[in-house]
Amino acid sequence: MKPKLKIIVAMTSFGTLPIFVRNIGLSSGEIAFFRAVIAAAVIALLKLISKNKIIFSNIKKDLLLLFLSGIAMGFNWIFLFQAYKYTTVSVATLSYYFAPVIVMAASPFLFKERLTIKQIVCFIMATIGLIMVIGVSGAGEHSSNYIGIICGIGAAVLYAAVILLNKFIKKITGIDRTLIQLLAAAIVLAPYVLVSTGISLGSLNSKGIINLLIIGIVHTGICYCLYFSSIRDLKGQEAAILSYIDPLVAVTVSVVILGETISVLQVTGGILLLGFTLLNETDFESARVFRLLKPTKTERL
Repeated sequence: MKPKLKIIVAMTSFGTLPIFVRNIGLSSGEIAFFRAVIAAAVIALLKLISKNKIIFSNIKKDLLLLFLSGIAMGFNWIFLFQAYKYTTVSVATLSYYFAPVIVMAASPFLFKERLTIKQIVCFIMATIGLIMVIGVSGAGEHSSNYIGIICGIGAAVLYAAVILLNKFIKKITGIDRTLIQLLAAAIVLAPYVLVSTGISLGSLNSKGIINLLIIGIVHTGICYCLYFSSIRDLKGQEAAILSYIDPLVAVTVSVVILGETISVLQVTGGILLLGFTLLNETDFESARVFRLLKPTKTERL
């Protein structure tokens, strides 16, 4: 499969995630936990088949950062799944895609990077776009939308944390990094689920089990492999542009398949948010993030 086709398939699949999440009668914590477990098993199996071993000597120094980023990944999923439950997929997804803007705002403090005028303009316009999206989401009429919006932004903050933590991890990249993060997420989410809601997998019907397996195997295990094996052969700007297939598909799914409404003002806000975030990423942040995630020859599947 060609690199561009790989990332297109992966991003299109990510955009359909809400359909399957909403068909699983489990708490967000349980869905996130089982997603991590199933995906980790799939990736470990693929690595075993390809005889691609993890070089543990490269992990020691970054183990704490890998563990922390795995925790952030797991709870990021919980917040995102909660957002799907309390507000529309469009609002949840667009709120979630504020993460790159958070990374841009945090970089000067963490990495002593100077913000350019272009970046400041992109930050302001993307923020205005987010305000337009959430300001007309019906939050004034339905309090649950407030919760959904807060969860979506919370997921964005946690995803931004994953990106920022990954920038400190130097010796392990790509699939190996993801596998360890998935294992860390599963380890931490297990006691959280037991204490908060308990495990109720036995109450899940066949439809729910199938949807859960699809999320774990396809959306996470297989698509993460497609994603990471594609970005090593793509330019940072190409990968960044194609990554925005995800929110576009998610918004389409929200309106066409799930029958959720979206106003002209929300569409305009979404265009501002995604457009100015993409404008910033393709020229600056994304290229470096994708280079950091690019696997070495020994890590290729």
